[in-house]
Amino acid sequence: MKSEKRSELQPRPRRYEDACAAAHALDLVGDRWALLVMRELLLGPRRFGDLRASLPGISATVLAQRLEELEAVGILLRRKLAPPAGVQVYVLTQWGLESEPIFQALGRWAARSPRHDPTLPISAVSFLLSLRTMLDPDRAAGLRARIGFRLGEGEFAGDLAEGRIEIAAGPADPADLILAGPPAVLAAAIYGGVPLAALEAEGIVEVAGDRGLAARFATLFPLPDKALP
Repeated sequence: MKSEKRSELQPRPRRYEDACAAAHALDLVGDRWALLVMRELLLGPRRFGDLRASLPGISATVLAQRLEELEAVGILLRRKLAPPAGVQVYVLTQWGLESEPIFQALGRWAARSPRHDPTLPISAVSFLLSLRTMLDPDRAAGLRARIGFRLGEGEFAGDLAEGRIEIAAGPADPADLILAGPPAVLAAAIYGGVPLAALEAEGIVEVAGDRGLAARFATLFPLPDKALP
């Protein structure tokens, strides 16, 4: 009976008796892991196992609970893929997708923290969303290119134009440039100034296509200055 009730989960009682919409946002997504589950769905549907692999610190029980809670309040829904896949995936609703600017604002703000540790693990989706967040429109002005990414078992395609980069799950090829490697290592190249050529020489990453574009691409994402005490 308890499991049946759990499957028919209703929105949990609000924690804050406050009419402020920001307080209500915390009622909806303030529990630990909720925002990170949403983050992992911003580039498209994911299976339960995919989400678990991208969030190594979360238990299966907590992940299932967060998915049910987010579904109950209308932020995501379950969908079954058409044959031959036929597997269940989780996908953000249109309202859920509208949260991306929140992640971008939080990311830009928190990147200024002197305590931010960029050496911690980063998921493929998190890395790609960081590119959408940190792209400098002035540095990217006049540049049009298709960038493919092979990050572990996942492939993504990015279209860079008009000072923006749109990225979605899908085949990396064809593209003007394809970057392949662990997300944390590619992040070190783009945000830490580690030359892509050096990482390629060590066999850690692969660069295919326009190498001049690769060198320029790595300079398009400056981090904000750290906040003063």
